[in-house]
Amino acid sequence: MHSRMQQALLVLIGLVGGVLISLNFPANATKEAGSPLPVEELRTFAEVFNAIKSGYVEEIEDKKLITHAVSGMLSNLDPHSTYLDADAFKDLQVGTQGEFGGLGIEVGMEDGFVKVVSPIEDTPAFRAGIKAGDLIIKLDDTAVKGMTLSDAVKRMRGKPKTQITLTIARKGETKPLVVTLTREVIKVQSVKSKMVEPGYAVVRVTQFQENTAASLVKHLENLYKSAPLKGLVLDLRNDPGGLLHGAIGVSAAFLQPRTLVVSTDGRTEDAKHKYYANAEDYLRGTRDDYLKALPPAVKTVPMVVLVNGGSASASEIVAGALQDHRRAVVMGTPTFGKGSVQTILPLGGNTAIKLTTARYYTPGGRSIQAKGITPDINVDESPNGESRQRLREADLERHLINDKEREGEAKEPAAPKVAPKPSGTPKQKPRDEGAEDAPKAPLELGSRDDYQLVQAFNLLKGLQIIQNK
Repeated sequence: MHSRMQQALLVLIGLVGGVLISLNFPANATKEAGSPLPVEELRTFAEVFNAIKSGYVEEIEDKKLITHAVSGMLSNLDPHSTYLDADAFKDLQVGTQGEFGGLGIEVGMEDGFVKVVSPIEDTPAFRAGIKAGDLIIKLDDTAVKGMTLSDAVKRMRGKPKTQITLTIARKGETKPLVVTLTREVIKVQSVKSKMVEPGYAVVRVTQFQENTAASLVKHLENLYKSAPLKGLVLDLRNDPGGLLHGAIGVSAAFLQPRTLVVSTDGRTEDAKHKYYANAEDYLRGTRDDYLKALPPAVKTVPMVVLVNGGSASASEIVAGALQDHRRAVVMGTPTFGKGSVQTILPLGGNTAIKLTTARYYTPGGRSIQAKGITPDINVDESPNGESRQRLREADLERHLINDKEREGEAKEPAAPKVAPKPSGTPKQKPRDEGAEDAPKAPLELGSRDDYQLVQAFNLLKGLQIIQNK
């Protein structure tokens, strides 16, 4: 027994060393840092490993046990660090290109259940009324409790035109909701635009992908072909984020060159970086600088950025940059508050880990981790003061704290102004106990029924009147 445990310990130490090498960490890194491998803790791990191998009711493969151990190490750090097996790693790579198979929801884990972070627009989940904060407790007839996030995502993805039934627990509902969805090839159009009326346009970014900033340029070019813009709304509501260089490119479209967009800070030198509105920070490879095609007036057109609790990560970078440089008025409700950077570290066997390596900060030095971007003008989703309750970073277990808030650094902008509510607006009717939320039809881009968007255009028109006096 003792020799078997020693053998397990040696295998484990070899495994740790192999992982360090595969991640390109120098072999003597731990010595230089003065933190050798924790042999006692590894011995405990080896004891548990050996106990499972010799006494568990069913035989378990070594590879499976080690994979679960790695997955557990990462998932217990914070909500965004995770192990990516070969399928999950491939899905991640494909997803950043804007096309993948599945239901169209950004998800995380909480209390052993899959929690919806945000449904993606124009997808089966979005059309079915799936909401941020919903807990998925069953997939078809299989309970989610006990599954890894990777396993749950695999079950939700599948061939187009096949169906899956989700059982959902929703806050405020006395009974679980049962929704049957038909899988589709999810093609996310990351940028949409519309000239709402002469001189006033809205550009919506739904997700930050590989070509989002280049697509934004094409939309702005087309808008300016019609007529010069008097006001522009950049709609980032329900945008769950995406690629960092996409956020830098979108910010650079509206900021002057060499303007600071975002900075990151972590424990390693590689994690400490400042990103500017420069081609080298938003371009990938040898691509031509697509921002050169922008009409010059884009840098000065009056702007409103719309955000809400579904605006996360990359969309918060853009909103924070434009707010700190006073390039745009931020309007809506406080954002999600994901202010951490995840780095993808490939391992052998086409697997990888997604590891939180840094926090990011707005140009003014604000950390929005677990706090979000506070709008300059607070506008609820409806004229009666109603806004949908949404899951936010601070609600997630093991979320990183806001280090700036802890240190008392970086002053916040002035408290948000609250848009006046129309007089005579009827109060919201109380919901019947146990009544289900009827899925709302998605709002058309630029719709007059979009209260926040209407208020944004009212503000832009008011600014235009002031400028013309």
